[in-house]
Amino acid sequence: MNEVLHLSGLKKTYKKGLPGEIRVLDGLDIAVSSGESVALVAPSGAGKSTLLHIAGLLDKPDEGVVEIAGQTASGLDDAGRTALRRRDIGFVYQFHHLLPEFSALENIVLPQLANGTSDRAARSRAMELLGTVGIAPRADHRPAALSGGEQQRVAFCRALANQPRLLLADEPTGNLDPETSEQVFGALMKLVREAGLAALVATHNPELAARMGRTVHLSGGRLI
Repeated sequence: MNEVLHLSGLKKTYKKGLPGEIRVLDGLDIAVSSGESVALVAPSGAGKSTLLHIAGLLDKPDEGVVEIAGQTASGLDDAGRTALRRRDIGFVYQFHHLLPEFSALENIVLPQLANGTSDRAARSRAMELLGTVGIAPRADHRPAALSGGEQQRVAFCRALANQPRLLLADEPTGNLDPETSEQVFGALMKLVREAGLAALVATHNPELAARMGRTVHLSGGRLI
């Protein structure tokens, strides 16, 4: 398996008034390879979102190295970081953040067009993804006409539209009821397996975490 995500020696501190500060990450290391799914488990406020934002090049560590698909991100300018993120990283949040004025299909097509894909190829890819998660008949519906589970499945498809090598997910089923959460998580894992992605997924749910390849616990700014 090829290593897709490599984080080493990450440190991140937030100021909390003066003179206090909170060390959220304290020399953290992790590697995730293609085809591997890793559950990230920690209490609220422990730094899961900070870790995912740094891994997804949405934030920068105070110290440490972030490598995506063998490329070190620390030397890149904002344009370079954006290009690397757009090419190799898909991100799923707890809330779907779909564009309300566009259909499910269009929400998946748009990021592909921004990446230079033709409209025909983008629509074909979008329908393929929607079919994989079982909601192709809902392609023309806007987000408001979809259930919560359907909305999140569309968000998964959008995250994978540009065929990234790394998927980062921050509590992707945390806003759903248990039954819907189970269905949606199954759809996500199917996409991950079929695409051979490296996946790092934050979850509070131990049953969902147990279905992934391995589980790491964030404690004291490091992974156990």
